[in-house]
Formats: sequence, C-alpha cells, structure tokens
Amino acid sequence: MYDFDWSSVPNALPFLWDGMKISLEITVSAVLFGIVWGTLLALMRLSSVRFLSWFAAGYVNLFRAVPLVMVLLWFFLIVPHLLESIFGFPRGTDMRLSSAIAGFALFEAAYYSEIIRAGIQSVPKGQMAAASALGMTYGQAMRLVVLPQAFRNMVPLLLTQGIILFQDTSLVYVSALADFFGAAYKVGDRDGRLVELLLFAGAVYFVICFTASRIVRHYQSKLRTA
Repeated sequence: MYDFDWSSVPNALPFLWDGMKISLEITVSAVLFGIVWGTLLALMRLSSVRFLSWFAAGYVNLFRAVPLVMVLLWFFLIVPHLLESIFGFPRGTDMRLSSAIAGFALFEAAYYSEIIRAGIQSVPKGQMAAASALGMTYGQAMRLVVLPQAFRNMVPLLLTQGIILFQDTSLVYVSALADFFGAAYKVGDRDGRLVELLLFAGAVYFVICFTASRIVRHYQSKLRTA
C-alpha cells in the first residue's frame, strides 16, 4: 500500500505560487488578446467582403482542427528563431513565456471568434436597422449598438472559455516552462513525492475552476432574470 507523505507540499508553496503566477499571466493575456482578435475575426467572418470572410473562416478552421499542444510546439520551436533573425535578438534568449502566450492567444481567438459571431447574430436585426435609421454608419452601429448587446449575452460563454484556457495552461510543459502544473511536477519528481504533488495540484485546479464555474453560473442566472 502506498505510504502518502505530504511534507513536501508546505515547503514547495513559494515555488508553486511562482508557477501559479505564470499560469495566470498566460490565461489573462491570452483571454484579453483572444477576445480582441476573436472579435475582429468574427466581424471579418460576417463581412460582405469575400476575401475577409474567407480569411477568417480559414483561420478559425485551421486552429480548431489542430491540437493545442502542436500549436504550442510550433511557437516554442519556430517563433524564437524568427525573432532572432528578424529583430536580431541574442541567441539563447528565453522566449518560452512569450511564445506560450502568443500560441494560446492565437489558438483561443479561433474559439472566441465563434462565440462572438454567435453573439452578434443573436442580436435582433432590427437593432441594426434602427441604428441605420438614426444615421449611424455600419461601424458605429456595430460598435455602439450591436456589440454591447452581444457581449452582454456572451459574457458567461467567454468566461467559461477562460476557465478552459486556465486548465489548458498545463500544456506548457512541452516548453519546460514552470507553470503551476510544471512546478508541482518538478517538486514531486525532485522529492520523490510525485503522487502527492500532482494530487495537490489537481485539487487546486479543481477548487479554482469549480469556484469560477459557480460564479459564472450565478452571473448567468442573474442575466436570465434581468
């Protein structure tokens, strides 16, 4: 029978916290950039300009058809070399965090794009017609009338996708980046207590994601009753 020993956990907390900060930094950065780029992609997808619509559709289909871990590997292996050759960065510069943020952001933008596109299409078409009747341009109507209503409807889905993204940050192990999961793995491997550290990491992920999910559900119920 396995003899559990949790003594490594208290001493590892500072190192685990450093890893958690990396996970949160990746999550927040990727969510913000993903929503901005995803909004632009959604608008291009709905555009009457065929080239923009095809570009957005191709982008979304590409990233949704490729495993996330493969995207992270692409950025980890390719982006640093491109930056070194284009901008003259010194060889050996640690770009693991930047590569991870870029990979997650561009990947998540494809999913945010579909959420935002559905949110825009959920706004009654009469809203756009009313804005046009008031003399607004298409851009003004979209920015001032349609998108605010769409985002209000989309907030629960956007937050849920952010929770999924936080869980997926554990995949940065492919670049040996010490996020929360990577930090727990390294400490457990070093101290010979891998089972305990991974169980602790899993419990932390569960508490954070479950709490965030309950908050999102509460917010969603308030939207329905508003």
